[in-house]
Formats: sequence, structure tokens, C-alpha cells
Amino acid sequence: MARRFVIVFLCAVALFTGACGAGAPPPPTASADAQVRQLADTFLAAYFDRYPEQATIYGVPGRPHDRLTDNSVAAQKAWEAREDAWLAAIRKIDPRTIGAPPLRATYAIVRQAIEGDVAKRVCRDELWNVSQMTGWQVSDGYLVTIQPVGTDEARKDALARWGALPKYIDTEIANLGEGLKLGYTSPKQNVRIVIDQIRSLASTPVKESPFDSPSQRDKTPEFQKAFDALVADTITPAVKRYADYLEKTYLPGAREATAVSANPNGAACYDASVLYHSSSEKTAKEVHALGLQQIDVLTAQMREIAQQALGTSDVAAALRQVRTDPKYKFKDRAEKIAYSQAALARAKLTIPQWFGLLPKSDVVITPYPAFREKNAPNEYNPPAEDGSRPAVFFISAYQAEQQSRVEDESTAFHETIPGHHLQGAIALERKEIHPIGRYIFNSGYVEGWALYAETLADEMKLFTGDVDRIGLLSSQALRAARLVVDSGLHTMGWTRQQAIDYMMAHTAESEHDVTSEVDRYIVWPGQATAYMIGKIEISAARDEAREVLGEKFDIKAFHDRVLEDGGVPLTYLREKIRVWAAGVK
Repeated sequence: MARRFVIVFLCAVALFTGACGAGAPPPPTASADAQVRQLADTFLAAYFDRYPEQATIYGVPGRPHDRLTDNSVAAQKAWEAREDAWLAAIRKIDPRTIGAPPLRATYAIVRQAIEGDVAKRVCRDELWNVSQMTGWQVSDGYLVTIQPVGTDEARKDALARWGALPKYIDTEIANLGEGLKLGYTSPKQNVRIVIDQIRSLASTPVKESPFDSPSQRDKTPEFQKAFDALVADTITPAVKRYADYLEKTYLPGAREATAVSANPNGAACYDASVLYHSSSEKTAKEVHALGLQQIDVLTAQMREIAQQALGTSDVAAALRQVRTDPKYKFKDRAEKIAYSQAALARAKLTIPQWFGLLPKSDVVITPYPAFREKNAPNEYNPPAEDGSRPAVFFISAYQAEQQSRVEDESTAFHETIPGHHLQGAIALERKEIHPIGRYIFNSGYVEGWALYAETLADEMKLFTGDVDRIGLLSSQALRAARLVVDSGLHTMGWTRQQAIDYMMAHTAESEHDVTSEVDRYIVWPGQATAYMIGKIEISAARDEAREVLGEKFDIKAFHDRVLEDGGVPLTYLREKIRVWAAGVK
């Protein structure tokens, strides 16, 4: 299934060459442009109706903040029927007839978003979403902290949306029950992690709970009283009900196997997940081989810098040293956070030399809430489009005094500038493009850019010293190891411990962080492959353009062309850069 979808898609993005059809490409038409614009308008409006939380996350003007997604199976089936109709319509448009270049990007984004969703239906994600990464406790635990307050209308919306959370949770329980009947379950290890998260959340005092955030931020006494009561009397009992269900009913029936292939159609689910997240067609074997090849390259680079910085060519010993030596560890949480904030400050000063497009929105660095920090990776959340709040980089400060600083600068550049924040904020602020480029994206482009940004930060001379540059290479090796480990876990019979051991051998990550990483891959198949696949595509596009243009190559212009359209599929981006370079030459 995934292969058929991607072949159609690759033909669709040959916008300039006519490679998938005989003869010269047909001339651009106003009709094609109008069709693309109308289809994108319709899809985006329906998307925000279906997923109203996304409008809140992006601060989309004019959108209400009073509902949660209808997570019932019936609503999912209705959405799939609409996707099928849109897909049929977009396949009737010949992309070579689209005249306006920004609309070519719009076409590619819409098509990839729908085809990726259609391909991934085989996974039946809605039936086994017990996840420390994508579960409701994570997404809603953040959403409630940015729920608008401060006006009568906003307070009314807040009470309506969060008053619906217990029903949402009960529907999740019903969906999980259907999954148990049909054989779709989450692995036991991940279920135990979620139970721990939920129990912690349920035992948090109301005034300290993230779900009481609207009450803490709005000082209207009547609203505070009503919202506190909602949390105490309605939300917290529902949270406990979910924890009880997981512990007593779901856990005994959850699968022992870590591989998604243990679920019905699991092998097809993995292939579809790689396509969905990376927007690139690769088999599990190709993913695995690419990871091994990248590990070899990065190990050689680490050997060279380890000899220079630490006086050893033994990479394993060098990684062990920077991971465990007390002189590389933080003394407390405050020092860890300040270290990343200093890296961000340096990046802000330097980016005008490398980018013509610059973000106006700010980004702040803050630690996770207590109920998430034990198992959470680093995480970026975008700013509000209306300027009402900055972006947030959640940093994992759990047991900071046991953490090495070696990768922290690289992570800060990945999550903020020149990584996620620079890319995401530019997209959100680009009023010249169709709004779909601001809100819809794929992980291959977004995570590929952020990983490319880490190596770009080295070119920009942003790292403090060689030890932090070892951290950069370790961070790159982490993403290469993900290709090996993710495909190994889900398609090649790798055990959880085997995956942990492999990552410990090839990165400077602590055992706690590696364990959290592996548990993430187990419950979120395919997503971890997007980073290195995307980075390789973006770097290859840059290398090709530099080879074509020679002295005419302008790094600022290249970066602006990569970022100007929003979250485009990788295949479209590669072709666009080729055409741009040819045009400049």
C-alpha cells in the first residue's frame, strides 16, 4: 500500500520536468491554480474543525477554543471518507499545470498529508494509543496550559472544552477495549510507563496540576471557583478511572512483544509509518542499512575529534568519559537550563549572517512539569500566530546533577535556533504563502531541518569547544542509531535491551536517556526515522546546488528557499532546489 501511494506522489512532484508523462508538460492554467487554492482552503478548514486543538496551539485568529477532537471510531471513519474524496479530487489535478510556484508547494503539502494519512490507516492507531509520547495526558496536559483566558468568552470556552475531557477519556477507554478485541494493543512496558504518568497526574494537588492552569492564569474569583471544582470533581476522577482501567483491564491484555509487527498488519504498518513520518519511501532493510552506514561515518569523525580533545582514539572510551566524568556534569537544574539559554543567545546574534528570512517570535526554555519529566525527551512547541505567547522549548532537567552537558548545546540548537523555532516561526509568519504551509507539515522536513541545523550551528561557530562538538557528533549518531534500532525493534526481532546496548555503545547519552529513547521508538514506530532521512535529503540538496552554482552559491538564499514554503515534503523540496539552482545559473 505504502509503495503505491509514494509512486503516485513522486510523479506528482515532478512539477517542472514532466518526467512522469510523455512529451512536454502542459502549460500552466489559472484553473489549476484555483482548484489547488480551493482544495487547500477546504481541507484546512475541515482540519481545524476536526482537530480544534491545533488552532489553539498555533493561535489561529478567529478560531474557537471550546472543543476537543471527537475521538470516537465513528468520527474517525467519517473523516477518512472525506480524505478519500479530497484525494480523488487532488489526483485529477496535473501538478505541471500549476502556474504560481507557491501553489506548487501547497499542492505537494496537501497531497502528502492526505496520502500519508491514508497509507497509515492500516495501523489503526486510534485503537491502541496508550503512549507516553502521543497519549491524551501529554497533548492535553500541554494544551490546557495555553488555553486562552482573560475574557468572558475565553472563560466560557475553557469551561466547555475541559468539561468535555472526561467524555474524551471514556471514549479512549472504549477505543482501547475495541483494540483488545481486535488484537491491537500497546506493549506492556509502555503501558506501565503511562500508568505511572497518570497516577502521578491524578495525585497532584489541584492547584499544582497542569489541568488547573486556566484557573491559575485567570484571577476572576467566580471562574477560579468553577474551574477548580471542574478539576477536582470531574477531571481528576476521570483521570483515576483511566489509570484503573489501564492497570486492571488493559495491562493484562497488552502485548508482550515490542514490535509493532505483533499487531494485525503490523509489517505494513511499519512501512506506512516510515512513509508517513519521513515522506520518503524506504523499506525497513533500507532504513537499517542507511543507519549502519551513517554510524560508520560518524564514528570515524568522533575518533578524530576525540584524539584532538581527549587524547584517545578509542571512541567508546571517549563517549564513556564525557558521559560519566563529573567535570562534564551539571551541578543542578538551574545550571543545566542556563547552559542551553546561553547557547540560544549566541545563536540569536549570529543568524542574520546565514538567513535572509528571520523569525519575529521569541522562544523560551523551561523545564517539564513534574508528571512528565521522568520519561520526557526534549520538546518544542510553537508560538501563537497572534503573538500572544512565545514558543516553548521544554528541557528535560530530571536529575540534572547526573546529566552530562556534552549534548546540551547541540540539543538547544536543534530545538530553537537555527532549528525548530527558526523554521517553525518563519513558516507561521509567512503571510505570502497559503496558510496550509504554516500549519501542516511532515516530520521528514521538520525534523530533518532541525538535525541539519545542528551541523549548521557548527559551521556558524556556535559550539563552546571540542567536547561540545563531540556532543554534536553523538547527537548525529543518536539519529543514525535510531534508523538501526527502530527498524531492528519493529521488523528484525531486536529486544529492548539489545536496542539500549547498541545506543549506549554509539552515543554519549546516559542510560536513563537511552532507555527513554528506546521506549519512545517502541510505542511510536517509524517516527524516529524521519530525522536522519530528512537531514540527508536537505544536505544533499545543498551539496547539489553548490556544485551547480559554484561561486554563485549563496547560503542565505539557499536557506530562504528551503524555508519559505513551510513544511513541504522532502521529494518536492529536492526538486525545487534543483530548479532554483538551474535558474540562478
